[in-house]
Amino acid sequence: MTQSRPFSRLEVLSSSTAIMGRMHAPGKGLSQSALPYRRSVPTWLKLASDDVKEQIFKLAKKGLTPSQIGVILRDSHGVAQVRFVTGNKILRILKTKGLAPDLPEDLYHLIKKAVAVRKHLERNRKDKDAKFRLILTESRIHRLARYYKTRRVVAPNWKYESSTASALVA
Repeated sequence: MTQSRPFSRLEVLSSSTAIMGRMHAPGKGLSQSALPYRRSVPTWLKLASDDVKEQIFKLAKKGLTPSQIGVILRDSHGVAQVRFVTGNKILRILKTKGLAPDLPEDLYHLIKKAVAVRKHLERNRKDKDAKFRLILTESRIHRLARYYKTRRVVAPNWKYESSTASALVA
């Protein structure tokens, strides 16, 4: 008589995908979006690949980030996944035209967050929790910058400095 061992959700998911926990919080971060199984273009979508690319270029020239472009294409034009229609991701399409942002989007938003917390700390000097969260945010910035330097996305001599950070996100 063998004893059956109940398995947890973590074990089931770990067989198919690797789960990355949250960096500065106890959560496991199991929530994720589910992409459709079929990777073909839906039959009801009337936009061609070139039309989608033109929309991407037009929105990028307005100053929108790749994520914002994707949301607008999804909500206004019915393009669920740009990659299924064009064969490339939004950022790759922007890079071919030279319209990609200088800083990667995740790094940009972390810097923007750090600048906002620093501004808050100037007004509220006794806010110890905000100071602690600023340290965590800047740790994430340094870690992400180190990763992007190895991938040659940012210049090897690029360095985050809190004094010049507000100029980066302005």
